[in-house]
Amino acid sequence: MDTPKKLIVFQSDFGVADSAVAAMYGVAFDVDATISPFDLTHEIPPYDIWAASYRLYQAIEYWPAGTVFVSVVDPGVGTARKSAVAKTKGGKYVVTPDNGTLTHLKKYVGITEVREIEESKHRRKDTEHSYTFHGRDVYAYAGAKLASGKITFGEVGPAYPADDIVELEVGTVEKTATSVTGSIDILDVRFGSLWTNIPRDDFLSVGFRHGDYVEVRILNGMRSVYFNRIRFGRAFADVYSGEQVIYINSLYRVAIAINQGNFAKAYNIGTGTQWTVEFRKITE
Repeated sequence: MDTPKKLIVFQSDFGVADSAVAAMYGVAFDVDATISPFDLTHEIPPYDIWAASYRLYQAIEYWPAGTVFVSVVDPGVGTARKSAVAKTKGGKYVVTPDNGTLTHLKKYVGITEVREIEESKHRRKDTEHSYTFHGRDVYAYAGAKLASGKITFGEVGPAYPADDIVELEVGTVEKTATSVTGSIDILDVRFGSLWTNIPRDDFLSVGFRHGDYVEVRILNGMRSVYFNRIRFGRAFADVYSGEQVIYINSLYRVAIAINQGNFAKAYNIGTGTQWTVEFRKITE
């Protein structure tokens, strides 16, 4: 029988310009030299807990049960926020500050158990006076112990109710007979596409079909920043280069792009629950 892989996947807002990520790798290897570390991303915008939460949700489905994710976007490092390990319905583990990073996993994936890391047992030796690098001293260390099998999930620390997990505000989706409205959750960063929180099924239930032109309005708070008609396509190439297109993204959410362009930059569009988008049927 093959030995199970000891997978640990790191995410942070550290970037790769200094040694912070390498330090976390080193801690993991020091725990178990046969561990297999990977990067989800280290380009989360600084302090952006929402993006950290979303990127975990975007990636976690595709990793096997038993994989340990270590997510360190921690503007409250050194404060009383909990250090946690959450277990998802799919049997994956997420080591993270409980500061909102688990929002999307709880809502869209499901979290079955959560435990607070008992730092007296799962903190690197001689780091008790280091208050600002828990990613190295607590999360990478505890995550590597869990991934390597040196501790079980039950040995991480005391359990607490999943209902007590800190959650960020998530935008709502509203439908009428002729429209659906939601928020712009995040960008497909490199290409500037807008990813909304509107599920494919909600969008199609209004009656939109591939090839239709759809009336699109984007607001920042109460201020209208974009209003146009856009074609609903299967892929970017359904419109000419430079044209806008509505499509269903890889998470089965409605998205907006410019074929071989950058929608967010072209129209100065941001993300968050204050950024709302309405798709309305053209009836005339």
